[in-house]
Amino acid sequence: MKPKILGMMLLGASLVLAASKPPKPEPGTDAAIVAKVRHEVLSYPYFTIFDDISYRVENGHVELLGEVSQPYKKSDLAHIVRDIPGVTSVSDSLKVLPLSDMDNRLRLQIARAIYRDPMFTRYAMEAVPPIHIIVENGHVTLTGVVSTQMEKEVAAVRAASSMSFGPVVNNLQVENPPVKKS
Repeated sequence: MKPKILGMMLLGASLVLAASKPPKPEPGTDAAIVAKVRHEVLSYPYFTIFDDISYRVENGHVELLGEVSQPYKKSDLAHIVRDIPGVTSVSDSLKVLPLSDMDNRLRLQIARAIYRDPMFTRYAMEAVPPIHIIVENGHVTLTGVVSTQMEKEVAAVRAASSMSFGPVVNNLQVENPPVKKS
């Protein structure tokens, strides 16, 4: 292929790719801060399936919400978010879950029960799997996102089957909820 034709094909392909990408938010805006906070949380090397972190941004003020499994995660994340350009202040409302060997064993049992199920093996291969297991004094809550209602139900069944006591609070969100027929 001639270099001129190849160059025009590459230019055309890059224009198509550029047109299909959503526009980047303006630096310093709340939308840009949300994108950066999301990136920083997901990139944080100690963020695991045993943590549940969410956030709100309003006029440059970031509010960190959720639970973390270790005290250092709370302070690390607050420091990381404070350094994001455009952030004016940070409210750190992250709750540190109790440090407990029993809770740690329960977390691992539930993680194995869920992620060893063939339905969830594709999730287990992700850098940060989408099903988060929050254990506080033996009380279990599932958070995160799954693709279908069936996955939501099976995750709760797997979690409950690996416990000897107590219910599982299933706060999983369904990405593709079933369409109700009228």
